Amino acid sequence: MERATKLQSDEQRIDDMFAIAEHKDQAALARLFDHYVPKVRAFCLAKQPGANLMADDIAQEVMIRIWNKAHTYKKESASLNTWVFTLARNARIDYLRKNSRHQSDIDPEYLWQNVIDENADPFKDAQQKRDQERIQQGLDKLPPDQKQVLAKVYLEGKTHKEAAEELSLPLGTIKSRVRLALHKLTIYVKR
Repeated sequence: MERATKLQSDEQRIDDMFAIAEHKDQAALARLFDHYVPKVRAFCLAKQPGANLMADDIAQEVMIRIWNKAHTYKKESASLNTWVFTLARNARIDYLRKNSRHQSDIDPEYLWQNVIDENADPFKDAQQKRDQERIQQGLDKLPPDQKQVLAKVYLEGKTHKEAAEELSLPLGTIKSRVRLALHKLTIYVKR
Protein backbone atom coordinates (compact mmCIF):
# COMPACT_ATOMS: atom_id res chain seq x y z
CA MET A 1 0.00 0.00 0.00
CA GLU A 2 2.76 2.44 1.02
CA ARG A 3 4.79 1.60 -2.13
CA ALA A 4 1.72 2.15 -4.32
CA THR A 5 1.17 5.58 -2.72
CA LYS A 6 4.82 6.49 -3.34
CA LEU A 7 4.60 5.42 -6.99
CA GLN A 8 1.40 7.39 -7.39
CA SER A 9 2.98 10.52 -5.88
CA ASP A 10 6.10 10.08 -8.09
CA GLU A 11 3.84 9.82 -11.14
CA GLN A 12 1.92 12.90 -9.98
CA ARG A 13 5.18 14.89 -9.71
CA ILE A 14 6.18 13.78 -13.22
CA ASP A 15 2.74 14.83 -14.46
CA ASP A 16 3.24 18.17 -12.69
CA MET A 17 6.59 18.60 -14.44
CA PHE A 18 4.99 18.03 -17.83
CA ALA A 19 2.14 20.42 -16.91
CA ILE A 20 4.74 23.09 -16.18
CA ALA A 21 6.59 22.34 -19.41
CA GLU A 22 3.53 22.34 -21.63
CA HIS A 23 1.15 24.79 -19.94
CA LYS A 24 3.20 26.76 -17.40
CA ASP A 25 0.83 25.38 -14.76
CA GLN A 26 1.37 27.37 -11.54
CA ALA A 27 -0.59 24.91 -9.39
CA ALA A 28 1.75 22.13 -10.56
CA LEU A 29 4.74 24.31 -9.66
CA ALA A 30 3.22 24.92 -6.22
CA ARG A 31 2.95 21.17 -5.63
CA LEU A 32 6.54 20.61 -6.73
CA PHE A 33 7.57 23.55 -4.56
CA ASP A 34 5.92 22.02 -1.50
CA HIS A 35 7.63 18.71 -2.17
CA TYR A 36 11.14 19.74 -3.27
CA VAL A 37 11.99 22.97 -1.42
CA PRO A 38 12.38 21.28 2.00
CA LYS A 39 14.48 18.54 0.39
CA VAL A 40 16.70 21.00 -1.50
CA ARG A 41 17.14 23.08 1.67
CA ALA A 42 18.12 19.94 3.59
CA PHE A 43 20.58 19.02 0.83
CA CYS A 44 22.22 22.47 1.08
CA LEU A 45 22.26 22.48 4.87
CA ALA A 46 23.81 19.01 4.96
CA LYS A 47 26.68 20.35 2.86
CA GLN A 48 26.99 23.61 4.84
CA PRO A 49 25.23 23.54 8.22
CA GLY A 50 23.84 26.86 9.41
CA ALA A 51 23.77 28.45 5.96
CA ASN A 52 20.01 29.05 5.99
CA LEU A 53 20.11 32.09 3.71
CA MET A 54 22.19 30.20 1.15
CA ALA A 55 19.82 27.21 1.34
CA ASP A 56 16.81 29.50 0.77
CA ASP A 57 18.49 31.23 -2.18
CA ILE A 58 19.46 27.93 -3.78
CA ALA A 59 16.00 26.42 -3.25
CA GLN A 60 14.46 29.47 -4.91
CA GLU A 61 16.93 29.24 -7.80
CA VAL A 62 16.12 25.54 -8.26
CA MET A 63 12.40 26.31 -8.48
CA ILE A 64 13.10 29.04 -11.05
CA ARG A 65 15.18 26.59 -13.05
CA ILE A 66 12.39 23.99 -12.84
CA TRP A 67 9.96 26.60 -14.16
CA ASN A 68 12.29 27.64 -16.99
CA LYS A 69 13.72 24.23 -17.89
CA ALA A 70 10.81 21.86 -17.31
CA HIS A 71 10.62 21.25 -21.06
CA THR A 72 14.14 19.75 -20.98
CA TYR A 73 13.22 16.99 -18.52
CA LYS A 74 13.14 13.53 -20.14
CA LYS A 75 11.84 10.78 -17.87
CA GLU A 76 13.62 8.18 -20.02
CA SER A 77 16.99 9.74 -19.16
CA ALA A 78 16.68 10.19 -15.39
CA SER A 79 14.23 10.09 -12.54
CA LEU A 80 12.66 13.40 -11.59
CA ASN A 81 14.49 13.36 -8.23
CA THR A 82 17.83 12.91 -10.00
CA TRP A 83 17.04 15.73 -12.40
CA VAL A 84 15.95 18.12 -9.64
CA PHE A 85 18.95 17.36 -7.44
CA THR A 86 21.27 17.83 -10.40
CA LEU A 87 19.73 21.28 -10.74
CA ALA A 88 20.25 21.80 -7.00
CA ARG A 89 23.89 20.70 -7.14
CA ASN A 90 24.58 22.98 -10.09
CA ALA A 91 22.73 25.89 -8.47
CA ARG A 92 24.79 25.39 -5.29
CA ILE A 93 28.04 25.39 -7.29
CA ASP A 94 26.95 28.53 -9.16
CA TYR A 95 25.99 30.21 -5.88
CA LEU A 96 29.33 29.40 -4.26
CA ARG A 97 31.28 30.57 -7.30
CA LYS A 98 29.30 33.79 -7.54
CA ASN A 99 29.62 34.63 -3.86
CA SER A 100 33.24 33.64 -3.38
CA ARG A 101 34.52 36.08 -5.98
CA HIS A 102 36.14 39.15 -4.61
CA GLN A 103 37.48 42.39 -5.99
CA SER A 104 41.21 42.93 -6.04
CA ASP A 105 42.94 46.28 -6.08
CA ILE A 106 46.04 44.76 -7.68
CA ASP A 107 47.23 46.85 -10.60
CA PRO A 108 48.72 44.71 -13.39
CA GLU A 109 51.28 47.45 -14.03
CA TYR A 110 52.85 46.81 -10.62
CA LEU A 111 52.35 43.07 -10.43
CA TRP A 112 56.01 42.24 -9.86
CA GLN A 113 57.10 45.38 -8.07
CA ASN A 114 58.99 44.88 -4.79
CA VAL A 115 58.50 41.13 -4.34
CA ILE A 116 60.79 39.95 -1.52
CA ASP A 117 61.81 36.32 -1.08
CA GLU A 118 62.92 35.33 2.41
CA ASN A 119 64.62 32.16 1.12
CA ALA A 120 67.22 33.95 -0.92
CA ASP A 121 68.89 31.84 -3.58
CA PRO A 122 70.95 33.96 -5.97
CA PHE A 123 70.29 31.71 -8.97
CA LYS A 124 66.54 31.56 -8.33
CA ASP A 125 66.47 35.30 -7.65
CA ALA A 126 68.17 36.04 -10.97
CA GLN A 127 65.85 33.64 -12.81
CA GLN A 128 62.75 35.09 -11.16
CA LYS A 129 63.86 38.67 -11.84
CA ARG A 130 64.45 37.81 -15.51
CA ASP A 131 61.04 36.12 -15.74
CA GLN A 132 59.35 39.06 -14.06
CA GLU A 133 60.97 41.51 -16.44
CA ARG A 134 59.97 39.42 -19.48
CA ILE A 135 56.39 39.08 -18.29
CA GLN A 136 56.18 42.80 -17.52
CA GLN A 137 57.64 43.61 -20.95
CA GLY A 138 55.12 41.22 -22.50
CA LEU A 139 52.26 42.90 -20.62
CA ASP A 140 53.53 46.31 -21.77
CA LYS A 141 53.44 45.14 -25.41
CA LEU A 142 49.85 43.88 -25.19
CA PRO A 143 47.08 46.03 -26.63
CA PRO A 144 45.14 47.83 -23.87
CA ASP A 145 41.95 45.82 -24.53
CA GLN A 146 43.78 42.50 -24.04
CA LYS A 147 45.61 43.77 -20.96
CA GLN A 148 42.29 44.93 -19.49
CA VAL A 149 40.65 41.54 -20.04
CA LEU A 150 43.63 39.68 -18.51
CA ALA A 151 43.42 41.94 -15.45
CA LYS A 152 39.71 41.20 -15.02
CA VAL A 153 40.08 37.45 -15.40
CA TYR A 154 43.40 36.72 -13.69
CA LEU A 155 43.88 39.54 -11.20
CA GLU A 156 40.31 40.30 -10.20
CA GLY A 157 39.24 36.64 -10.37
CA LYS A 158 36.26 37.29 -12.63
CA THR A 159 34.79 34.60 -14.84
CA HIS A 160 34.79 35.23 -18.56
CA LYS A 161 31.04 35.86 -18.34
CA GLU A 162 31.44 38.40 -15.51
CA ALA A 163 34.19 40.20 -17.41
CA ALA A 164 31.98 40.29 -20.52
CA GLU A 165 29.08 41.80 -18.56
CA GLU A 166 31.30 44.33 -16.78
CA LEU A 167 33.02 45.44 -20.00
CA SER A 168 29.79 45.25 -22.06
CA LEU A 169 31.43 42.92 -24.57
CA PRO A 170 30.31 39.61 -26.07
CA LEU A 171 31.53 36.52 -24.22
CA GLY A 172 33.31 35.26 -27.34
CA THR A 173 35.27 38.53 -27.57
CA ILE A 174 36.45 38.14 -23.98
CA LYS A 175 37.55 34.55 -24.59
CA SER A 176 39.34 35.52 -27.79
CA ARG A 177 41.17 38.39 -26.12
CA VAL A 178 42.30 36.17 -23.24
CA ARG A 179 43.49 33.48 -25.62
CA LEU A 180 45.33 35.99 -27.84
CA ALA A 181 46.89 37.79 -24.87
CA LEU A 182 48.15 34.54 -23.33
CA HIS A 183 49.52 33.43 -26.69
CA LYS A 184 51.34 36.76 -27.15
CA LEU A 185 52.70 36.64 -23.60
CA THR A 186 54.05 33.14 -24.24
CA ILE A 187 55.85 34.40 -27.34
CA TYR A 188 57.21 37.51 -25.59
CA VAL A 189 58.46 35.55 -22.57
CA LYS A 190 60.22 32.88 -24.67
CA ARG A 191 62.31 35.45 -26.58
